[in-house]
Amino acid sequence: MSEAGGRRGCGCRVPQRASWSLVAATAALCLVLATSVCTAGAAPMSREEKQKLGNQVLEMFDHAYGNYMEHAYPADELMPLTCRGRVRGQEPSRGDVDDALGKFSLTLIDSLDTLVVLNKTKEFEDAVRKVLRDVNLDNDVVVSVFETNIRVLGGLLGGHSLAIMLKEKGEHMQWYNDELLQMAKQLGYKLLPAFNTTSGLPYPRINLKFGIRKPEARTGTETDTCTACAGTLILEFAALSRFTGATIFEEYARKALDFLWEKRQRSSNLVGVTINIHTGDWVRKDSGVGAGIDSYYEYLLKAYVLLGDDSFLERFNTHYDAIMRYISQPPLLLDVHIHKPMLNARTWMDALLAFFPGLQVLKGDIRPAIETHEMLYQVIKKHNFLPEAFTTDFRVHWAQHPLRPEFAESTYFLYKATGDPYYLEVGKTLIENLNKYARVPCGFAAMKDVRTGSHEDRMDSFFLAEMFKYLYLLFADKEDIIFDIEDYIFTTEAHLLPLWLSTTNRSISKKNTTSEYTELDDSNFDWTCPNTQILFPNDPLYAQSIREPLKNVVDKSCPRGIIRVEESFRSGAKPPLRARDFMATNPEHLEILKKMGAASSIDAEDGLRFMQEMIELSSQQQKEQQLPPRAVQIISHPFFGRVVLTAGPAQFGLDLSKHKETRGFVASSKPYNGCSELTNPEAVVGKIALIQRGQCMFAEKARNIQNAGAIGGIVIDDNEGSSSDTAPLFQMAGDGKDTDDIKIPMLFLFSKEGSIILDAIREHEQVEVLLSDKARDRAAILKDPEMENEDQPSSENDSQNQSAEQMLSLSQTVDLADQESPENPPDSHSEASPADSEEAAGFAPSEQISSSTENHETTSLDGECTDLDNHLQEQSETEEDSSPNVSWGTKAQPIDSILADWNEDIEAFEMMEKDEL
Repeated sequence: MSEAGGRRGCGCRVPQRASWSLVAATAALCLVLATSVCTAGAAPMSREEKQKLGNQVLEMFDHAYGNYMEHAYPADELMPLTCRGRVRGQEPSRGDVDDALGKFSLTLIDSLDTLVVLNKTKEFEDAVRKVLRDVNLDNDVVVSVFETNIRVLGGLLGGHSLAIMLKEKGEHMQWYNDELLQMAKQLGYKLLPAFNTTSGLPYPRINLKFGIRKPEARTGTETDTCTACAGTLILEFAALSRFTGATIFEEYARKALDFLWEKRQRSSNLVGVTINIHTGDWVRKDSGVGAGIDSYYEYLLKAYVLLGDDSFLERFNTHYDAIMRYISQPPLLLDVHIHKPMLNARTWMDALLAFFPGLQVLKGDIRPAIETHEMLYQVIKKHNFLPEAFTTDFRVHWAQHPLRPEFAESTYFLYKATGDPYYLEVGKTLIENLNKYARVPCGFAAMKDVRTGSHEDRMDSFFLAEMFKYLYLLFADKEDIIFDIEDYIFTTEAHLLPLWLSTTNRSISKKNTTSEYTELDDSNFDWTCPNTQILFPNDPLYAQSIREPLKNVVDKSCPRGIIRVEESFRSGAKPPLRARDFMATNPEHLEILKKMGAASSIDAEDGLRFMQEMIELSSQQQKEQQLPPRAVQIISHPFFGRVVLTAGPAQFGLDLSKHKETRGFVASSKPYNGCSELTNPEAVVGKIALIQRGQCMFAEKARNIQNAGAIGGIVIDDNEGSSSDTAPLFQMAGDGKDTDDIKIPMLFLFSKEGSIILDAIREHEQVEVLLSDKARDRAAILKDPEMENEDQPSSENDSQNQSAEQMLSLSQTVDLADQESPENPPDSHSEASPADSEEAAGFAPSEQISSSTENHETTSLDGECTDLDNHLQEQSETEEDSSPNVSWGTKAQPIDSILADWNEDIEAFEMMEKDEL
């Protein structure tokens, strides 16, 4: 805020201690929304119901935070399926994801200001004491500069901001003397060596103890970083400078932002995803608002709000104009090429773009925010969660969901901007889905696959830092929060920084010296605060009228084609042919192909786009040809369906995607490898047999347990420590012979998932599981007549408590695969599995991929839907019958044959990708 108490570019005067949540809600920069415009079509939610939902959020936070403190602290994160902490180096590497872990009690630091927002001041005071007592920032570990900044530095600064607020109130934290700020300053200095580059862009990683480029640092050789990684520092670094008076932090962050601005593509005003930190050359030249770029845009606008520097707003407005011109295709946001922004760079979207409607609310562009948010909500209603990536026709592209909070964030800001109770109902759905599908006895588990409902042993710190904060604020009234949330700005990790920092220690010149704005046309810059007349026409159903056309956008009625066809009918022209719609048997499509590049410049552009889409589609289909995983769900007491394990299918036996699930108690076979006639048929008859991988073909194991009377089989990997978290799933192959005699379902579990079942047997003896293509609803399991004789707990909370105790005991038992007992299988490491026996049957993962069973609906030019995947699936199944080990790549053959006819054009197109226009 300016020292005069106002701000250039705002049609009203804003006090120095400004209302951030209203600022973030755009319209309230100027005035509080009138009650008459806060009834956008949904029935108002009573205060009692809002309080009930708010209390539910508090209970959910207690469940997550309490289990972290009990079972994981001082580790960085909780592993909720095994009830233990995740410690860097003690678990199988997950790649870049582990760069967030620095052995500094990440989840505790990331949760500090959440505790205050949720009115847990006593827990906050205890947490601060633990951080000061236990956390060490001088560890010999390589961490991500970006993640450490937003989670740890941001967490310490957010904790400090609220600690001094509480101290000023005189009730809590009277002993506090800026200790968190001193830790933040120490961490800030540890991050500074990362900026030792000619460009000023930071290295992506740094060793907390040894810095950069020293032999013992084990980092400093990287050449590339993502735009968001370099451009998401200004809020935390500027706040650190303003709090401490040490200007060096803000200077370094500004220099990085200045360099990115200078390197934008001048004709499109877009930035790429990845940049060389030494030369400034764009390494990845695609541009969007999702992963790799997202928070760069967010921090430009929020830096203007926090620091009052007009140059940041000018940059944001320039980028935003380009985003809406090229990337925004309402309700979609599709990546494009920075040099050829009229061409889409991919046919799918990632989940991180869910933050963008919230940023559009801050910008004041409410209509596209409502549209994109509604589209995302429809995807969530279809899959329960937002997949990590989904295609333009709303099929799953990447099936994971690590409990990301971006959609909840946008929901909160849209509610603040509109007052529409519809968004309270959206928040209620998020709460219900988290409790129904992600809640496990020891916390909340990320979704391994939203299609099956299987879990991943992961609960990221951002889940506590952001998700519960936004959900609680969504339902809270002003009097429910012990401080004025409107005096603070949210960082990208939802940490709170006070707005009064804008007038504190302002020794940094606001004048940007590296950019010449005279070359830009700022006639389109919106220098006036939005108001209710602009945001909300007189129609009180304004928001609903925007959402209504999108209600069925994700259903099975050709979602992507409807909008295109309607637009073309209104304009009188047919829509351009898209690669996903192309049919080689359609004469009209073939005629359109002949015209591309010959008739006009528009046809030429359509031809280039079509070839690019065809390349992308071919690559995408090859990547998506892995059969969706199956689920093993533990349904007996005390689990009751809360533990879902990711399992691989088989090419033989009962197909769970076409038949009802198989339910039964599990029993270990003898011999455990299942390679000969079972010696304990009485133990497995009528049950699901557990067998170990190795020594013989999968089909032979299946026949042996089937002959013994088993109703299903679970093969457990003999490779200790293997996990679906780190290894790709595959499909168990047959033995090259006719496998029609195998009638029972067979699933494969990696060692980690298998040990959960083995430990459950050891603890409870009688363990019942459900083998299915997708996890069943837990409520349905509890209501199942077969469960009536189970010893069910008297209430949901009792169930959670008992389950937590059981899971804790499970995590403390010895893995059954590591010991031999009279009642259990022999040592799983005593015999190795011969590679030649299983790979000879086509077992190699690269050859064991099955085509997706999801329906892919395409739109022909006349607007009718044709279920192309059903035809391809039938063809694939026919080919499989004739050759059990057939390569699943044959499904992409029609596309490959088309591309073969276009080789010269494709090569020319790919050469264009290397052009610097």
